[in-house]
Amino acid sequence: MTKNGEKRYIFDLTNTKIDQSTMLSELKTFIAVSQYGTFSGAGARIGLTQSAVSAQMQRLETELGFALFDRTGRSATLNDAGRDTLALAEEMMTLYARLSERGAGAAESGMLRVGAIASAQVSFLADALARFRDDRPGWRIRVVPGVSLGLLGQVDSGELDLAVIIKPPFALPSEIEWRTLVTEPFVLLVPKALLRDKRSWRELLVSEPFIRYDRGSFGGRLVDRFLRRARLNVHDVIELDELQGIAQLVARGIGVALIPNTAGLGKWPANVAALELGDATFHREIGLVQRPRHSRQAVAEALADCIGTAAGAGVVRPG
Repeated sequence: MTKNGEKRYIFDLTNTKIDQSTMLSELKTFIAVSQYGTFSGAGARIGLTQSAVSAQMQRLETELGFALFDRTGRSATLNDAGRDTLALAEEMMTLYARLSERGAGAAESGMLRVGAIASAQVSFLADALARFRDDRPGWRIRVVPGVSLGLLGQVDSGELDLAVIIKPPFALPSEIEWRTLVTEPFVLLVPKALLRDKRSWRELLVSEPFIRYDRGSFGGRLVDRFLRRARLNVHDVIELDELQGIAQLVARGIGVALIPNTAGLGKWPANVAALELGDATFHREIGLVQRPRHSRQAVAEALADCIGTAAGAGVVRPG
């Protein structure tokens, strides 16, 4: 108890009956439970079953000698002892991460896991990886493909060190940092043959078959929101997530499409035109997501800086 009568709960790692690696694993799980509020929610984030999380927390409480949670139904709320322990646990995990970072820095080698949407992989990310490899040839990089929502979840759970994604249409978790890299305007992609009629982009959009950017993706949600706000009724014929595939369908005369004008697509097909939307233009924001600075390796920050520099170099999509 402190001088002002406040209770403090302190545990001594050297006196515990469980080994240190087990303790670190259980502290990681404990922090996840405090973040997500339930054992099942924490387990889903860190790859454990609800029963495994429950068993770890019971074991941790037994070894520490006091309860960490007030359990009500499916929820697990930190009690006073739990809140004090959480602060110590986070400090310990931060110190452990710094020790790991020192070892990796000394060896000048290791593995970084980078998530990236397809259009980033074939544009500025390639330049960033080349720049990083020039500075740190001992490090290996695994690029993990995926859609933005999945990659965001993998960064949040610690499976990825960082990821290049489309900015979500919702608030990011407080544990995730966002860094804007590129802002891309949407255009209406049409077969050039349709330009003979001299119809506006609005007229083409509502009168021609519409190839829709998948509504399950962040970019597709932007398109859907734009159409609803503009009160434009379109005739869907195909829906898919691959931008290159959408461009090829337009080239075959199947319909028109709203897609971002991104460097990752290269040149438009010869028989396709991209019409600007003027004052109605909306954008897709591409950025970098990472966990907080105190919990990531310095080398991951170096790679993030390389990505930011490459993206800011002004990659221009050929006309």
